[in-house]
Amino acid sequence: MDASIAPASRAAVVTPNDSAIVGARALYVGTAGDVVIAPRRDVDPVIFKSVPAGTILPVHAAIVALTGTTASNIVALF
Repeated sequence: MDASIAPASRAAVVTPNDSAIVGARALYVGTAGDVVIAPRRDVDPVIFKSVPAGTILPVHAAIVALTGTTASNIVALF
């Protein structure tokens, strides 16, 4: 199967950090809130507002920023 469309095969708990590289293909949000991500290290972060608990955000997240992120129990999917 094409790796770009295959389901995730690994997961890891995310601790939001303004500079640490996560490199996730998607994020699971366990507790509702805002999630601030940079899709690439050289791109300005964007805010996903009011993400409901239990949501999978199907976006590449190089960085999950601490500044502005209010959601918690975030899991990176690879």
